[in-house]
Amino acid sequence: MTQSQPLSTSESVTVHGKIDVGYDEILTEEALDFVVGLHREFSNRRRQLLRRREDKQRAIDGGKNLDFPTETIDIRRGDWEVAPVPQALQKRHVEITGPVSRKMIINALNSGADVFMADFEDANSPTWQNVMEGQLNLRDAIRRNIDFYDERRGKSYELVDDPATLMVRPRGWHLDERHISIDGQPVAASLVDFGLYFFHNAEELMSRNKGPYFYLPKLESHLEARLWNDVFEYSQDRLDIPRGTIKATVLLETIHAAFEMDEILFELQQHSAGLNAGRWDYIFSAIKTFRNRPQALLPDRSQVTMTVPFMKAYSDRLVKVCHRRGAHAIGGMAAFIPTSDEKTNKAAIEAVRNDKERESQAGFDGTWVAHPGLVSVARKAFDAVLKGEDHQRDMMRDDVEVDADDLVNFEIPGATITEGGFRTNINVGIRYIESWLQGVGAAAINNLMEDAATAEISRSQVWQWLHHDQAKLSDGRPINDELYEDFVDREMDQIRREVGAERFESGKFERARAIFDQVARDDKFPEFFTLVAYGELG
Repeated sequence: MTQSQPLSTSESVTVHGKIDVGYDEILTEEALDFVVGLHREFSNRRRQLLRRREDKQRAIDGGKNLDFPTETIDIRRGDWEVAPVPQALQKRHVEITGPVSRKMIINALNSGADVFMADFEDANSPTWQNVMEGQLNLRDAIRRNIDFYDERRGKSYELVDDPATLMVRPRGWHLDERHISIDGQPVAASLVDFGLYFFHNAEELMSRNKGPYFYLPKLESHLEARLWNDVFEYSQDRLDIPRGTIKATVLLETIHAAFEMDEILFELQQHSAGLNAGRWDYIFSAIKTFRNRPQALLPDRSQVTMTVPFMKAYSDRLVKVCHRRGAHAIGGMAAFIPTSDEKTNKAAIEAVRNDKERESQAGFDGTWVAHPGLVSVARKAFDAVLKGEDHQRDMMRDDVEVDADDLVNFEIPGATITEGGFRTNINVGIRYIESWLQGVGAAAINNLMEDAATAEISRSQVWQWLHHDQAKLSDGRPINDELYEDFVDREMDQIRREVGAERFESGKFERARAIFDQVARDDKFPEFFTLVAYGELG
């Protein structure tokens, strides 16, 4: 059925989005009642934790430094481990990520990776259609009732016999789902994504010797992990599923969470499947958190590698903490998209190989790629080190000693802000936001798979450079509004040439420019561009 009027299944819940074909199979009365229960049980705590984020940021703006919490010192010193993970999550050498579109789900599950993380968050533009069809697509994939015909290519897609293990990333605590309201309030997008998926698929997954496995994004504290753990316990109890069936890997992608790794694993102890070094969001978080401090002024994004002090400290500590606690440590994203240009391919794949060799030698148990063409590259790097073992959790990294100062050591010798780096940020930021406004959350730009995290780095770097008098280009030019406006004008002309006049005129590039301008120039730093732009999505 197709329905454009709000759908009320009871006096308490209203669905404002259009009910297209199949949506009613997801938005059943029973499933929505489950989401209502989640909302009423946890929405107040969620709002309190979001206010706590604001309070912490005000304290940092006032000069307070980040440090390890004194009240949780016993947890950090304690001798404990997380619960064992099931066999399906023991081997995670290569994980592939992508949005919840039908073709992507099939290709990723067929890619040869050990795990596919289906993404409702950074790689997904959260249009109502994308959210609902994503739920339908995952339901069908779990039941092996999914196929896809690409009319443009004349090609059919269907699942192989032994697909990757499925994990799902719901949206972060900071986002609302404006298409569903309960008791007159919008529902947390995280509870919608998690709740509908869990309700419809948990028992089916268990019947297939898998389980409801999740990635949790953008946590800033162990209290936010505790909230997720309570959501898991409530949900399992509600559906009469044994506690501990859910397993979740936390994306360690905020600089706040780097000080609470032990505590986050402890809160999710029964449900933990480890931590992941979400490096793009982590860079964004570092800029956002210390945006007003000149000592945190970062250079071109390409110069902020995993070997610079604050990034190396965070990733080394992640491995050490995970392995001490018997948990998997999963490495960061390789975003390169293989091309037909042999020279470009060779150089980029060599860089990916080096990155994955560094991760495997540092003790990570697996890593992320964005394209099926990189699965074999990453696997070779990990197979060479793990030598047939599922993981290397016995590598304890006793050599690692990271203190609070190490985690905020932003010194990068020889660092520069170049015209090319500045203009690339503008180009990528505007092009990605335009793609997101069009409903595409994973965008191929300059041979890289860009998502919301890289767009956030792009605009936050520009904001930081514009708001610090110390920021200058490598040739000595001051970074100011006049320079910014000149670069934006030139990049808009470049984008028009890159995409073609017809695509440019029919697209939303001017609106994307306006949004980028807002999130890169406003005096008050916008927390996420997605919060600014969400109201423009269907």
